[in-house]
Amino acid sequence: MQEIILNLMNQFGYFGVFFLIAFENIFPPIPSEVILAFGGFMTTYTNLSVPFVIIAATLGSLVGAYVLYFIGKILNKERLKKIVSGKVGKVLHLKAEDIDKADEWFDRKGNLTVFFCRFIPIVRSLISIPAGMSEMPLFKFTCYTVIGSAIWNTVLVVLGSIMGENWTKIVSVMDEYSHIVLWILIAVVILVIVFFFLKKRKKKENTKK
Repeated sequence: MQEIILNLMNQFGYFGVFFLIAFENIFPPIPSEVILAFGGFMTTYTNLSVPFVIIAATLGSLVGAYVLYFIGKILNKERLKKIVSGKVGKVLHLKAEDIDKADEWFDRKGNLTVFFCRFIPIVRSLISIPAGMSEMPLFKFTCYTVIGSAIWNTVLVVLGSIMGENWTKIVSVMDEYSHIVLWILIAVVILVIVFFFLKKRKKKENTKK
């Protein structure tokens, strides 16, 4: 996979960066760290420049995010509520009210969530789907996506240009970072589940009294 990415970037330059980052946003398992760090390294031995690599990557991030955003819009809240009202909901222990609550939460916190999730591998792509499902205004979605993606892209492209031939070390560090973030996310999810379980339990006990 890494060899294919490097060949495409060497052959197509800015367009290669744009295409690969857009593709990476739609299919998260493709490592953006490799694309961006190598893109930075390419600026040291080709005619590519750091600012234009960042612009190409950011435009690619936005296009990829739009695809998932509109998928989320198609799979809107009402359709999802119908799905969880059937067998799927029973299996996952979800109700239509849970979808409403999640949607309300995203309405309150969604803007910042879209921004901060741009720094978390895999999540930075998938966050576009609930944004579309919650019908987050496209202008706001665009602004937070562009700002968050531009920061992420800038850091990795600049690091790639500074590290030069040692750009692969960035990927190694990011691999370690992504595992740490993944475990943090798992821990947060578990804590949230426990919190809501205890809150629900306490509410039941108070009702019985």
